Amino acid sequence: MIDFLLVASLFLFTIAIFIALYRIIRGPSMPDRVVALDMIGVNLISLVAVFSVFLRTHAYLEVILIVGILAFISTVGLARYVERGEIVEHEHDD
Repeated sequence: MIDFLLVASLFLFTIAIFIALYRIIRGPSMPDRVVALDMIGVNLISLVAVFSVFLRTHAYLEVILIVGILAFISTVGLARYVERGEIVEHEHDD
């Protein structure tokens, strides 16, 4: 029974990732795309966690940490780009 629920949740997380991918492609605005990219990161972390439980292994826990860090950094960078138009501030010599 638990295996069926794990497989069903893997399927639902995969559908959620494809829905967010559709939102990245269709938009309509850049903030919508940034939120969809963050949603993909969260769903990917959840998918890997459920997959790790399904296989009864701890081998994928490092992958969860790496994906979490990358998702956070990319969300912050893209949000900063949407807000200011640049990711890294340049100092101007006057």
